[in-house]
Amino acid sequence: MAKGKKQKEQEHHNDLLENPEALADQLSKTEQFVENNKTLVLGIGILLLVLVGGYFGFETYKKSQNEKAQNEMFQAIYYFESDSLDLALNGDGINLGFKDIIDEYSITSAANLANFYAGAAFLKQGDYKSALLYLEDFSADDLLIQARAYSLMGDANMELENYSKAADLYKKAASYKENKQFSPRYLMKAALAFEYAENIEAAKESYETIINEYWDSSEVQNAKKFKARLEKAAS
Repeated sequence: MAKGKKQKEQEHHNDLLENPEALADQLSKTEQFVENNKTLVLGIGILLLVLVGGYFGFETYKKSQNEKAQNEMFQAIYYFESDSLDLALNGDGINLGFKDIIDEYSITSAANLANFYAGAAFLKQGDYKSALLYLEDFSADDLLIQARAYSLMGDANMELENYSKAADLYKKAASYKENKQFSPRYLMKAALAFEYAENIEAAKESYETIINEYWDSSEVQNAKKFKARLEKAAS
């Protein structure tokens, strides 16, 4: 039955392509439908125009908001780099801080980046739980900054003595778009976190990864030394 129906549909399709009269008849039916359903067709057309216009309007608004947020954030970044962390987070009464930018420009990529800076600032201040809240709200495709965010989250968990969680985050940082410059550094941190978590096999595995895959990195000698220490302690 299904095969017969499909064959009939194909024949009808071919008939429309090859038979001008059949095609004209089909167009006539379409015109009749439009004539009989003017309100419906008009409504659908208006809806499509509203949706398309709304999308492009929102994108234009979002772009303008992002430009404003970037300009507002310039002073906050200056304060952050100067270690004036309270001013960086909360503003100075004239210029907005990272927290204000996140609240006022939440739809922008600048607010997303402000989450990273706010998390890093709270980490420096020793407020590790707040640091995690902001860093967890940050995401990016950038090779360096996303891996760095995972590493900072690992640092916060280390301070909170969540060693296994910290190790997982360091490994996540190491494996994010792996590279010879930063991956071995994060693997060293992961190995140390695993040691604190008393997961010695996982620690040795991290050291081995550095030795075997990043043998030309500056971390390789320490990786060999620390791995040998663990093996000696186990013997």
